[in-house]
Amino acid sequence: MGPGTLNERGKLMTKNKVSSLFDTPVRMPNGLQWFGDELFVMDQLTDDVFVLDKNGRTQRIISTETENGSGITYGGGFLWTACNGTASARPFRPHDDHVSKVRKIDPATGETVDYFRTPDGGGIHGLEWDEGNIWLTAFNPKALILVDGNTYEVIHKFACDLNVLHGLALDGDGIWCSDRADKVIVKYEKTTGLEMDRIHLPPDGPDPHGLTIKDGVLWYSDADFPVAEGMRGYPEIGVIVANG
Repeated sequence: MGPGTLNERGKLMTKNKVSSLFDTPVRMPNGLQWFGDELFVMDQLTDDVFVLDKNGRTQRIISTETENGSGITYGGGFLWTACNGTASARPFRPHDDHVSKVRKIDPATGETVDYFRTPDGGGIHGLEWDEGNIWLTAFNPKALILVDGNTYEVIHKFACDLNVLHGLALDGDGIWCSDRADKVIVKYEKTTGLEMDRIHLPPDGPDPHGLTIKDGVLWYSDADFPVAEGMRGYPEIGVIVANG
């Protein structure tokens, strides 16, 4: 854990700020995943996956059958995308079935090779690959769930009391989960679910939808959707840096 102060509950509270590194070419960046030197971005507007370099330049675009795309991760040679129910930012397409699920996608073609429904039957935002298994957010009840990457059976889960669970990022023995409504990002111990760290974003800062980590630095994305009071009116991809 980095330097910080203890909050009223005795938990470590890291003081941080955000920095946007480039103008995002993605209109609604709802999910993020670094894999090697490529940043995979789930665009909720088109349900395409934009692959960016470190400077935000588009290297390629992968068209997928994702519906209402949210989280994204990469593992086992495949892309995995979170379909959060009925599409809300684009017109319906023939393959849409309005069911919350995770799609396993061939990154070369964008074709779905397999899928599984969410364990709780409800909506889904965050995804994160973890040594052959997949973490995901759940809402019925609110929890982080780990499923087997082959059988999709639930291996482990713990309750999570955040307002709107969203992006996930693996960090050692912990996992970060963003709350895009309350603008906080919390690190939980994977085995116990105990809170390890908490980051509060600026009140006028981004809504942290997507989350990923590279070289120890957390990256966030603000999808600028759905439209709500207090939103800034533009999408953003950036990093979270400690105050000096």
